[in-house]
Amino acid sequence: MAARKTVTVVFSDIANFTPLGEALDPEVMRTVMEQYYAVVRRELERHGGTVEKFIGDAAMAVFGIPTVHDDDALRAVRAAVDLRTALGGLNQELEEKHGVRLAIRTGVNTGEVVAGDPTDRQSFATGAAVATAQRLEAAARSGEILLGDSTYRLVSNAVLVEPMEPLELKGKAEPVHTWRLLGVVEGAPPFPRRLDTPMVGREDELAALETELDAADRERRCRLATIVGPAGIGKSRLGNEVFSATRGRATTLVGRCLEYGEGITYWPLRGIVLSATGSLTQEGIAEFLEGAEDADRIANRLAGAVGSDEAPPGGEETFWAVRRFLEHMARERPIVLGIDELQWAEPTFLDLLEYLVGWTTDAPVLVLGLARPELLEHRPTWNTTSSLIVALEPLSGDDSERLVEALGAEVDESERERILAGAEGNPLFVEQMLALAVEGSPAEAIPPTIHALLAARLDRLAEEERAVLEQAAVIGREFTAGAVSSLSGERAVGAMLLSLVRRDLIEPDRSLIPGDDGFRFRHILIRDAAYLGVAKASRAELHEQYANWLAHSAGELDEIIGYHLEQAFRYRQELGAADDSLSAQAGERLARAGRRAVGRGDLPAAITLLTRAAALLPDSHEQRREILPILGSALMRTGDFTRAERFLDEALEAAHAAGDQRLELRTLIDRAFFRTFTKPEGSVEEIADVADEIIPLLEDLHDDLGLAKAWWLKSEVHVNACRWGQRAENLERALAHARKAGDPHEFATLAAQLVQAFYYGPMPVDEAIARCQELIAERPDDRPLSASITGSIAGLSAMHGDLEQARLLQAKARALDEQFGQRLRIAARAFVAADIEALAGQPQESIAILRWAFGELQEMGITSVRSTMAAYLADALASEGEDAEALHYAQLSRDDAAAEDVATQVMWRVARAKAAQEPDLARHAVHLAEQTDFPDLKARAFLGVWLVAGDSEARARAVAEYERKGNVAAVARLAARALPS
Repeated sequence: MAARKTVTVVFSDIANFTPLGEALDPEVMRTVMEQYYAVVRRELERHGGTVEKFIGDAAMAVFGIPTVHDDDALRAVRAAVDLRTALGGLNQELEEKHGVRLAIRTGVNTGEVVAGDPTDRQSFATGAAVATAQRLEAAARSGEILLGDSTYRLVSNAVLVEPMEPLELKGKAEPVHTWRLLGVVEGAPPFPRRLDTPMVGREDELAALETELDAADRERRCRLATIVGPAGIGKSRLGNEVFSATRGRATTLVGRCLEYGEGITYWPLRGIVLSATGSLTQEGIAEFLEGAEDADRIANRLAGAVGSDEAPPGGEETFWAVRRFLEHMARERPIVLGIDELQWAEPTFLDLLEYLVGWTTDAPVLVLGLARPELLEHRPTWNTTSSLIVALEPLSGDDSERLVEALGAEVDESERERILAGAEGNPLFVEQMLALAVEGSPAEAIPPTIHALLAARLDRLAEEERAVLEQAAVIGREFTAGAVSSLSGERAVGAMLLSLVRRDLIEPDRSLIPGDDGFRFRHILIRDAAYLGVAKASRAELHEQYANWLAHSAGELDEIIGYHLEQAFRYRQELGAADDSLSAQAGERLARAGRRAVGRGDLPAAITLLTRAAALLPDSHEQRREILPILGSALMRTGDFTRAERFLDEALEAAHAAGDQRLELRTLIDRAFFRTFTKPEGSVEEIADVADEIIPLLEDLHDDLGLAKAWWLKSEVHVNACRWGQRAENLERALAHARKAGDPHEFATLAAQLVQAFYYGPMPVDEAIARCQELIAERPDDRPLSASITGSIAGLSAMHGDLEQARLLQAKARALDEQFGQRLRIAARAFVAADIEALAGQPQESIAILRWAFGELQEMGITSVRSTMAAYLADALASEGEDAEALHYAQLSRDDAAAEDVATQVMWRVARAKAAQEPDLARHAVHLAEQTDFPDLKARAFLGVWLVAGDSEARARAVAEYERKGNVAAVARLAARALPS
């Protein structure tokens, strides 16, 4: 049945379609169009649009049929933007295959139509709104999205646009106001807030947040609360009230995430550390921490994280340092740690906050996050991490009236009613509409949305004031007077900044640059609106000027300097005046920042920074060749194997083309590691061949770091086969080269791998303990490495018969791992803890440890280690006569175990053989184990035959294996053990 509906129509077609059709073979053209139609349909329907028809190269979709949504216009605009973006991906494929690229133009318009049934294959939307959308599309240039005025009024608080001259459209008596869409701003409605007025309507939320602080204080632990809501709903106002209400009983520290925060992982820490210590230097932080345990270490890690010193050695140490810093501060009174704009936080920074909640001890800390709803979309687990989610809703009518009274603006009753009706309970809408009314604007001049309201307010500024505001907008949400002055060419801009403060467009803020006055925009979209008023050529010039000023005034902030240089280059590129020198400068800065991120173990930031650097640096640039394999390796470690392979292949080609044999060989090693992850079957021989071929070439180049990687690679062929002695030999050679190269990160990685080979391999216990102690002595301050080595020494001490010492060392190793929040490492090392209890004659304790570790691994989804854990748990259960459960875990292990994983294949067979009395299966386990040099594995297999078949020779061989290893505790336990009847 036909009906009248207000819908939003999207029209899109291919620019210059006719010449394209003439240039391509008809069959090729058909293929191209089919791919294009598929992309169009996917992107439009993904946002809820209904595609009515394809007409040649044109597509039409309607948002609001069959179901109307209150955000149909915004859905349509987002779909148009996503379609344009998705076409970029399709174009890469089309250019590679057919040598063509498609460009589209799009018109979007909202209005009343007569709607029919979309299932009857007839036109289901007819009316003037459809015709206007089509004519907007025809008026657009290639790549443009044009919005009709009716659509713009519905979405202006969520989009960035440029006004166009009114268009003369066929069939329209008057010119049509039109807007060119630049982008969509998430979190609409986006407007600033005043925090100096009394809070209204949030009493219950404030009480709940104060209760959270009470709980943190009572429990003496860290709790996380998150205020969530769209821009302008009152997050900052409520957060400010929490700070005020807790003043005197708690220390308040605030950090902010940057809107262009890709790769700037620990930026919020700068504000927090500066507020607490008054310094960002290692010396200043250490002075503040005087008397604290590990004060110098904490100060070193924090200074590295905030960019005032060399980067810390790893993310674990940074997390630990932040926690210890807060624990030190919280000794005297609780801390409220506010993090603003949390939706922009880097993944690693969110990981840090989750770590604080899980591992902070004896320290009352309330982490108070302020975020738009996107945070919960990007980080679904935040709902469970945060102990309290405060979702802010619009104010009631009564509360909105109270807010108008609190703001103290004198307006007549009709204006007051109009403002309250238009604001619809959004505190920011009330505030800004009142501000514009007080400035004297007539009612009819007030735009119907906040975005238009902001544009009108900015237009009323004096020319000099607007210029200063636009220069500040180029810098970002937060800026300093000195930075703006450097861009304006004026010696002092103080008077104009104070005028902008009085107009409630900016506000004073803490400066992160000593000796300079700090400011911030009252809201991010005030900054955005001002920024859009700057011509692109001017934006490019200002971005470059600010980057140069920052480099000379604020130290090595490579991430931020690189960002501004990158923006300058991109704008000049758009204008056809690309500056290759500027591109290289930006790439070099981002590359340095990316390398530091790799060094501290911050892979998400490293990948973002290095990807941007690779896109900016010329193909022939030496740094680009250097970072490509680093980027490929980082992607591989995060599981993004598709992109990793692409960058590693590109790195090989670049190194080969440049004649850089050293880099080419190192990249071959990285690619071989990549193939161990992606192509485990049949990869052992390939790895061995690659290593054997590369090692002599690296020796000729005297490349010790490359040789360290190559010998490590060669050792990998022995892991699944459990040839630990050969693995240890290879790793010892790798370690020697890492020492020569002076690379502490590579040394620590290799040493941790080596002690595992000592523990499982044939090296006698006494010798293995001595080597472990030597490795600790080489790097006594590397506590993550100390945790790895101490855990192995604990297990070796138990074999030696020093059971109490073993337990103490195991507890120490676990405590170190807990300090760094290493949940996976603790679970995976449960084998050693379980062995200690088994050797101490506590089989039920051993079972409990293995059962706990299996549950942890299952919860984390770590399949490979979980299958091995299941096999050892099954064996422990079978040894205690718990046969049914043993069979259950043996089957789980069998189902998950990789065919080449010898240890797991042996152990599930031993467990099943013991539980089900299957002698042949036990003998098969022995056959597999005898191909290894893993004494404990062979002994367990022999004992399985003895227990199932009563074979005394098998028992003797088990004893011999333990004796060769020096496992006197196992020999003693076995001597007291009789064959079960």
